[in-house]
Amino acid sequence: MSDPFQAVIFDMDGVLVDTEIWWQEVRIAFAERHGRRWTGEDQRAVMGQNSAGWSAIMRDRLGIDETEAEIEREIVDAMVARLRTEPAPTISGAVETVRRMAVRYPLGVASSAHSEVIAAALEAAGLADAFETVTSSDEVTHGRPAPDVYLLAAERLGVDPAKALVVEDSLNGVLSGRAAGMTVVLIPNEAVPPGPGAAEAADVRLDSIVGLDPDAIAREVRASASRA
Repeated sequence: MSDPFQAVIFDMDGVLVDTEIWWQEVRIAFAERHGRRWTGEDQRAVMGQNSAGWSAIMRDRLGIDETEAEIEREIVDAMVARLRTEPAPTISGAVETVRRMAVRYPLGVASSAHSEVIAAALEAAGLADAFETVTSSDEVTHGRPAPDVYLLAAERLGVDPAKALVVEDSLNGVLSGRAAGMTVVLIPNEAVPPGPGAAEAADVRLDSIVGLDPDAIAREVRASASRA
């Protein structure tokens, strides 16, 4: 039987490294320096957005005078500094799962994070050499939930989007992968939940990245299709 997939593409924040809470903490600190509050609702609004998107949302929600470029630079610098000076907050089982998948498939990362943050995070996690391609939403016109970042990752891997398996933790990420025509697995991050509707939008939901099994996922997707 032919392999159901030709590649696996991972989101990064909340899937490979548990930096979702770091992003939130950095934004909370930024808001406090400007006499503002950054809430959980605010954080959910920026999840999955590229740098241009989340910096514009931050400026709008906080009502501050700093330019979007200045907001982006300050947040990115704070994230990179933490990744270079603090132990990498790797998701339990992520490194082992990536190495296991790499034996069978070409792998990619498709992340909404700034390219500097992606590079620092993968280096800190010891995964810089594991992926054939790393794609940031900053490289495409439209951030998530548009499909652009996943389509570019598939193009770079040389695979049909319909034969790519996506691993995500956010609603916008799930919608992005589905819009690209890919099979999407949702693995919710307890620290920063994906938001209502994410599980229903995904093809498959797993409790842990350790359970990532492409053959089992393909069987579940086929079974769901036959019941529809």
